[in-house]
Amino acid sequence: MGFLDSAPFSDDPVRLEVADVFAPAVSGDGDVVGLRLLVDGSWRPASEEAGFDVASPIDGTVIARAQRAAAQDVNEAIASARDARAAFGAMPAAERVRICERAAGIMGEHLDDFIHAIVLDLGKTPEQAGSEASATHERLELVRDEARKIYGEYLPGEWVGDTSGKMGIVLREPVGTVGAIGPFNYPLFLSASKIIPAIAAGNTVVAKAPSADPVPLLMFARMLEEAGLPPGVLNVITGSGSQIGDLLSSHGDVSMLTFTGSSAVGRRIAEKAGPKPLHLELGGNAAAIVLADADPELAVSKTVDGAFKNAGQRCDAISRVLVEDRFYDEYVERAVEEARGFVVGDPREEGVDVGPLVDAGAAKRVNGFVQDAVSKGARLRLGGDFADAYHQPTVLVDVPLGAEILWEEHFGPVLPVTRVGDLREALEISNQSRYGLDSSVFTDNLDKAWSAAEALEVGMVTINDAPKHGVGHFPFGGRKPDSGIGREGLGYSIDECTQIKTVVQPLRGRPAG
Repeated sequence: MGFLDSAPFSDDPVRLEVADVFAPAVSGDGDVVGLRLLVDGSWRPASEEAGFDVASPIDGTVIARAQRAAAQDVNEAIASARDARAAFGAMPAAERVRICERAAGIMGEHLDDFIHAIVLDLGKTPEQAGSEASATHERLELVRDEARKIYGEYLPGEWVGDTSGKMGIVLREPVGTVGAIGPFNYPLFLSASKIIPAIAAGNTVVAKAPSADPVPLLMFARMLEEAGLPPGVLNVITGSGSQIGDLLSSHGDVSMLTFTGSSAVGRRIAEKAGPKPLHLELGGNAAAIVLADADPELAVSKTVDGAFKNAGQRCDAISRVLVEDRFYDEYVERAVEEARGFVVGDPREEGVDVGPLVDAGAAKRVNGFVQDAVSKGARLRLGGDFADAYHQPTVLVDVPLGAEILWEEHFGPVLPVTRVGDLREALEISNQSRYGLDSSVFTDNLDKAWSAAEALEVGMVTINDAPKHGVGHFPFGGRKPDSGIGREGLGYSIDECTQIKTVVQPLRGRPAG
C-alpha cells in the first residue's frame, strides 16, 4: 500500500443507502443495490437482462449493479422521446419551469442523499460532493431566469429593397430530442446542466449516465419524475459508452447531441453525428501564468488548490504553472510547502482533501505522466507515488517543454511548474497547446492582465484566481477543436438547445387569416 498505510481510512463499510423516494431507480436492501433504466416513464431492467458492477474507488467495494442497455433499449428510449415531443413542446413554458422548481424543492429535502451517492460513487470528499449537489440545486432554482432568455426578434424589412413592406419575426423553438452524455468527474451536475436547459426549452431528452458512477444521475431523473415531468420526456440509460454514444449520435430522431468528455470521444461523436447541432465540451490543459508582480500568497494558494481540488479530475483544473523567472524560486518553495498540507485518504474521513481517482487505472495513467516528466529532467519535489485508485498530491518543478504532462490533460493531483523569462514567453508556451478551454493569469498589473487575456487562445481567462466554471453564470467552452464547440452557462445552454425559425409577413395587402 505504501503511502496509504498512514493515510486516514474509515472503518465504516462502503454501502450505498438512499431515501425511499429514489427506490424505483435505486433499490435493494443488501450491500449491493440494483439500478434501473428509465424508458418511457418506466423504471425497468435492460432488455437482454445484462448488467455490470459499479465499484466505489474508496476501497473497490461493489456498491451497485447497473443495467447494460442493448441497442433495443436505446432505440426504445429514442422512440419514447420522439413520441413525447409534441405534447411536451405544447406545454406552457411556465409549467416546464414549475416542474424544475418543484424538483429543486425535492432536491433541497434530499441533498444529503445526493452528497452520499457522489462520495461513494466517485470518491469526492463530502465538501466537494456538497458543492456539486448545491450547484445542481441552484441550477434548478435559476431555471426561471434562464428560460427568460428564450426570446425572438422583430426585424423591420424597410432597410432592404426586397423586404420592403414586410416584417420578420425570428422565433426560437426546441430542437426536438437532445442526446445528453455526461462525464464521470461531475456525475450529477454536468449531466443535469445539459438536461435542465433542454427541458426548459421544450425538448425531450435521452441521457446516458456515466458508467463509473451512474447513481447520482438516476436519482436526479427520479426526482424530476416525482416533480411531475411527463413520461418519455427524460429517458436515462446506462451501459457501453461506445455503443450508446454511436447510436445517439447517428440516430435520425436525435436532433442534437451535447457531450462532455475526452477529445478523442468528442471527435468520434462528431464523425457519427454528421450535420446535426453539437455541443461538445472536451479536454482542457489550463495554464496558470504567474508573473513576478503577483501577490505571492494568493498565487500559490490558488494554483495549488486549482491543481489538487477534486483530485485534479476537472476539465478546468490547473494543469501547468508557468512562473516568471524573478519569482520562480520563491514560488516553488511556497508551492511545495502549500502542497504538503493536502491530505490524501478516504474521503469520508475528516481532514482529507484528496480522495481517490475514479479507478486504479486512472491513478496509474497519471503516474505515467509523472514518470515521463522525471525521465526528461523534471525534479520531483513532493509526492510522486500511487496505490490502488489513490495518487499522492505531487509537485514537479523545472518541467521541460518536452514532457507530456505540459501538453496533455493528465486529470490528476499533479502540479507541474516551468520557468519562463517573461509574459511573452508564457503566452507563447500556453498557446502552443492543442487545447483551448481555460487559463489564468496572476499579476497586480492591470495592463499585463488584459494583454494576457486578449492573447490567450482559450474560451475563459481568469485573473488572479484558479479557473472554476461553477453553476455557469459566466459562459464557458472550448476555443480550439480539442476543447470542443459551443458554450455552457445560464442562458447560453438554452441557446444551444433551440433553433431559429423566421416568419415573414407583409405589412400591407391582405394579412394572414
